[in-house]
Amino acid sequence: MSKKVSDKILERLREWGVEHVFAYPGDGINGLLAAWGRADDNPRFIQARHEEMSAFQAVGYAKFSGKVGVCAATSGPGAIHLLNGLYDAKLDHVPVVAIVGQTNRSAMGGSYQQEVDLLSLYKDVASDFCEMVTVPEQLPNVLDRAMRTAMARRSVTAVIVPADVQELDYSAPGHAFKMVPSSLGAPHYAPVPADEDLTRAADVLNAGEKVAILIGQGTRGARQEVMEVADRLGAGVAKALLGKDALDDGLPYVTGSIGLLGTRPSYELMTGCDTLLVIGSSFPYSQFLPEFGKARAVQIDIDPHMVGLRYPFEVNLVGDARETLRRLLPLLDRVEDRGWREKIEKDTARWWEVMERRAAVDADPVNPEYVVHALNDLLPENVILSADSGSAANWYARHLKLRGAMRGSLSGTLATMGPGVPYAIGAKFAHGDRPAIALVGDGAMQMNGMAELITVAKYYREWEDPRLVVAVLNNRDLNQVTWEMRAMGGAPQFEPSQSLPDFPYAEAARLAGLEGLRVEKPEDVHSAWQTALAADRPCVLDFVTDPAVPPIPPHATLEQIEAAASSVLKGDSDRAGMVRQGFKAKMQEFLPGHRHREDRPGTEDGA
Repeated sequence: MSKKVSDKILERLREWGVEHVFAYPGDGINGLLAAWGRADDNPRFIQARHEEMSAFQAVGYAKFSGKVGVCAATSGPGAIHLLNGLYDAKLDHVPVVAIVGQTNRSAMGGSYQQEVDLLSLYKDVASDFCEMVTVPEQLPNVLDRAMRTAMARRSVTAVIVPADVQELDYSAPGHAFKMVPSSLGAPHYAPVPADEDLTRAADVLNAGEKVAILIGQGTRGARQEVMEVADRLGAGVAKALLGKDALDDGLPYVTGSIGLLGTRPSYELMTGCDTLLVIGSSFPYSQFLPEFGKARAVQIDIDPHMVGLRYPFEVNLVGDARETLRRLLPLLDRVEDRGWREKIEKDTARWWEVMERRAAVDADPVNPEYVVHALNDLLPENVILSADSGSAANWYARHLKLRGAMRGSLSGTLATMGPGVPYAIGAKFAHGDRPAIALVGDGAMQMNGMAELITVAKYYREWEDPRLVVAVLNNRDLNQVTWEMRAMGGAPQFEPSQSLPDFPYAEAARLAGLEGLRVEKPEDVHSAWQTALAADRPCVLDFVTDPAVPPIPPHATLEQIEAAASSVLKGDSDRAGMVRQGFKAKMQEFLPGHRHREDRPGTEDGA
């Protein structure tokens, strides 16, 4: 039997080392599905419940494996469904290749069923490379460039293959005019800045007395070098959310996450420093960086398109974080006065005490901060964590101490709802021998997490370590937006948009053949985590949590909290009635050590 274009697609993916394709079937890729049958399911077809989940699984796989994530979908609606997950990859700089079907070439332009102009549709999300294969000889070059571009630029690329082209006999490009032969491979390289730029950067950093470092996911391979630079400069290190697993949270000078979901010591690190070094991060919120004109700044990033963003940097270094820091280190002077470092460590230690006290505050029925805080001492050393967008991301950012080989991620830039569970599924296909935990709000769980429990049930027996724990923070409220409305708009909860129906998540998990526990008392939280982490199968923990626990931003003042409290007190709903008694006192209990607006930031009394 002759080799079809569809056979060559799978063969070329195998040659690139692709082991999994996260996909959903449809007649626009029938030719490809037939080829999968002829190829004995190699690379493996991983079936999600929805194409968006396929894309999220590819993103999670890419984030946690360091390889390219590949997803596939049919023409029209299937290709459209991929888009949200692909935008998540694009905005977080994750290499993902999408292979999508298209109607037959003979039908194009004829308003045919499921005909969508995919080249136009994908022009933005796959802006680095998007191409349609129209003849067999075009295929290897297009697929090779899609793979190579995704790797090199850490971006999304797309290959569109009409259904009739998939069924054509394959013929390779020849040694002829207007043929474009291709080859495999994406060589590794580590660009570094010029010596004179390194010297300029060192001069800025050596002149500083209070140095702050902000790291992102670009430093994941430079852990030791970041620690050495921080020690040399007597600096504190804050982390963008995508870089949470890039450096241990247990280090005394690591202040934790930064931004709206960040920590108080990170906020004060930035307000008190006179010099800023940003490495491998495109953290977008400049209001959480030092005031303009109050700090000299240096940036290191591997992408020349990303330098100079967010802050008026004095020196921009384009290069690999690890190699650049190795070359920079000999040029840096050791700071002998450790007063700034000691203040950072004191503030950070106090912050963790505050987190412990906040987790211990009584709630009705369970404090969500306690749910996540209690997990800290139980985290397996090789765990992979995902968090969904919403208030769950707050507790992931502030309470969990990642260390060593632990990995964690979320939708950092798009901040979309829904990737928590499919990220964890992608992680399990990247590392089937490691446990995974997804922290998910009930809104995200109802949006798409429930359906993906079916995917988990389908595949978990293949994983060497079957543990995948989905922790649902069930507060019957779209909580993050509710609190944003209160804090920013001074509005009470708008019940029609914010209230969610309760649902027996644990019972649904058991119906799918998984483990499930519903937790309604704080004294049961710790044992529930232990049970889930000791189970012989994936487990859903349905934690019934209090919607009145506020995801307070690190720069919040008591006045802002009182305004939020007042907005709740305006409400007439039963939910508002739950928190009327002693609401302001309760908010202040969650915020020990905070100061009023007129107090100066950066003093030692604040955590």
